[in-house]
Amino acid sequence: MKLVNVQLNKRFVVYKCDAGEEDYKTGDLVVLKTKEGDQIGRVVSNAAGASSGSSKKVRTILRSANNEDQKKEAEKEKKAIEALRICKQKIAQLHLPMKLVDVSFSPKGEKTTFFFVAGSRVNFRELVKKLAAELYTRIEMRQIGARNEAQIIGGVGCCGRPTCCSSFLSKFGPVSIRMAKEQGLSLEPTKISGLCGRLLCCLAYEADMYEDLKKNFAKCGSLVNTTYGKGKVVKVNVIAQKMLVELKDGQMVNISSDQLKN
Repeated sequence: MKLVNVQLNKRFVVYKCDAGEEDYKTGDLVVLKTKEGDQIGRVVSNAAGASSGSSKKVRTILRSANNEDQKKEAEKEKKAIEALRICKQKIAQLHLPMKLVDVSFSPKGEKTTFFFVAGSRVNFRELVKKLAAELYTRIEMRQIGARNEAQIIGGVGCCGRPTCCSSFLSKFGPVSIRMAKEQGLSLEPTKISGLCGRLLCCLAYEADMYEDLKKNFAKCGSLVNTTYGKGKVVKVNVIAQKMLVELKDGQMVNISSDQLKN
């Protein structure tokens, strides 16, 4: 299977796609099949640079995007901008405590879905009636969380790269403050929180590795018996596989796990 990475038009989402027998190049516009319907995307890595093999999450490229496809995409974008404008206007008129994030249309245009965030449950029945009367489609309001909002809007993380949620993460995994503690990171909220205000998703990437590596070391503050004598563990450097130990005479020594005595 020949694979290419395709970034959806106007979005940060990147899909791995089956290129078939075509030799798509970086920058090519293609039409791919997604669960939301056929969408236009841009190839961000060429077929020669993509890996081969099978995958359950691989999308299918239907064809190269032609002028008609691009025209429809431009019309769809204008329609989305207008739908968002109307919805924001109605929200303001009804004084609803909600923040509109995005809008999507069903493939045949029979349903319009608005995505929003809110601090509590919102009664949007009147809003749905007004929108249906003006847009002439079935309206669905979908409340999303802060992480989903960041995924839709996209942005650049503290690492200087596009946020994980908007570039390659397909689902959100559990992230805890304990992961930051295990990795010896600062617990200051601004340093371990993402654009969404929640804990950084990347805290979970190396959590298992840190947990495994720490099994060979004593905890900070514990008393240990080393080849240099007895002392107290002051600091643990998991990556370097070293412990800083303060001996009884006040001397500080860096030791590895094999220098510990039972």
